[in-house]
Amino acid sequence: MVTFLPFPGYRPVLKSGESIEGRISPPYDVIGKEYLKVLQDQENNVTNLTLKPDTDKRYKGSREKLERMLSDGSLKQDPDSFYLYEQVFNDHGVKKTRRGLVGILKTESYEKGNVIPHEETFSKVKEDRLNLLRDMETHLESIFGIFEGLSPELNKKISNSAKLIYRYMDDSGVDHRFHIISDTDIQKQITSELKNQKMLIADGHHRYETALNYSMENFSNERKGYVLATLVSAKDEGLVIWPTHRLVNSTYVSVEDAKRLISGAMRIKEVSEDDMEAELKDWMMGLMFKDGTRFLAKYDEEDLELCSIDTYVVQEAILRSIYGYDEGRSIVNYEAEFRNVKKMMQEGKFDLAIVLNEPSLERIWYLSMNGIRMPKKTTFFFPKIWSGFVFYKMR
Repeated sequence: MVTFLPFPGYRPVLKSGESIEGRISPPYDVIGKEYLKVLQDQENNVTNLTLKPDTDKRYKGSREKLERMLSDGSLKQDPDSFYLYEQVFNDHGVKKTRRGLVGILKTESYEKGNVIPHEETFSKVKEDRLNLLRDMETHLESIFGIFEGLSPELNKKISNSAKLIYRYMDDSGVDHRFHIISDTDIQKQITSELKNQKMLIADGHHRYETALNYSMENFSNERKGYVLATLVSAKDEGLVIWPTHRLVNSTYVSVEDAKRLISGAMRIKEVSEDDMEAELKDWMMGLMFKDGTRFLAKYDEEDLELCSIDTYVVQEAILRSIYGYDEGRSIVNYEAEFRNVKKMMQEGKFDLAIVLNEPSLERIWYLSMNGIRMPKKTTFFFPKIWSGFVFYKMR
């Protein structure tokens, strides 16, 4: 049973000369240093709350900023509401729209089988996010979940009743449209139709697990048992998943040694760059080396379900077995845009790029429902859910 409820959200009040652009941002974990500076130069931007800890790694200064925004009218509180978050974007030349419902989701352990993870997480990240929740007592960013879907009748009612409150076109061409759903009958129907469904965490595993830990610390406070969530139907035509390619640098393993060791662990075929792209879908992965050589690779040992997952094979057969990778050694970078991978390899920035195929939602759903968690950064759901449109204050 999934419990998904409307809530009295706090959202930006735009004063004269101010736009929503100055308040919102991509998720905290995908913002580069230069862009972060641009965002944080704007006093009321959400990143000044999520990514500016005090020197002791706590967020007391951020809480003071939030309290100031509440007292000076920079934020207003809605009555209990759901929100409709639409993102219109271009996916490899095709215009698509993804629709997500924003509300609060009751946290519960994965063992109950209602909220399903699909990736592993980094423990260090969760520690920082837990400090943020302890100090702020507010969910400032949303997790992204996938559920089975609503009835056509309810979807039509949502479309007819939702009122547009913010709109913004970002630099990558994504048109963000944020609506409020105030109709209490529709709210009840949304909660009712979701209660017998399961939810797959698409993005925000760290935030969900942190919220769960926080709720267990505050088990006597029901408001602290919920997390801000944006839920998208698995049937949504705008649900797009990109692969996350791996970029590797190492002072311990030469390019020639890497080729030799990979060829001993996997079946490989040397190809041109064009052929690698054209034939990639028939292989598990493509390998782009710093010396300009290109290969297609396939792992033939598939006795275990995990061995059919490309990112698992990359992690175990290449990154760990050959490069000695672990969380403590930062030899791996991640990139979802293939054109960026090609550019960086042309510039000689990495020893090896491991190029992967697009993940299948059906495959992810099947493995996740059978208790199999994929390696970190197996998927890149595009576009990202932006932060700052609405907050869930738990106090």
